[in-house]
Amino acid sequence: MSHAVDFTTVSTAGLESSPVADALAGLRANEARYFKNKYDHVFAVEPADEARAVVDWVHGILADERGLVIASRPLEATEFQVENIRMAYVFYESGLSINVMYGLDDGGKRAVGFKLADGMDVPEELASFKFARQKSKLAGTIRGSYFVIKNQH
Repeated sequence: MSHAVDFTTVSTAGLESSPVADALAGLRANEARYFKNKYDHVFAVEPADEARAVVDWVHGILADERGLVIASRPLEATEFQVENIRMAYVFYESGLSINVMYGLDDGGKRAVGFKLADGMDVPEELASFKFARQKSKLAGTIRGSYFVIKNQH
């Protein structure tokens, strides 16, 4: 069952098993605030087990584009469209958040983004990426990286 992410009262609901649950909840709330402010979109997530198609799509892109397999267990996921961009998010037990921005127009921007919740180590499978730091009132320090999607998915 999906639930809207509240970015005014940050909750760890659905993320309790994460060792960095508070920071991951802040990261999730930060994304919710961004989509509400930029697109007037309510960011809603559901348990990863109920969003298997979204998780499989994201994992398929990671495997196909970079040979990546994420070791951590997915906890929640969401998929939606804003303007002509398909968005997907997966939040992992380790504190990792992966998003896919997939422009639906020919030549549209397509990328995979990684964000690390405050307090988590860089996962071994992402050690080759360089992470930039960003401050967030909701999430503390977010470390982020990305790569451009080259193939059709």
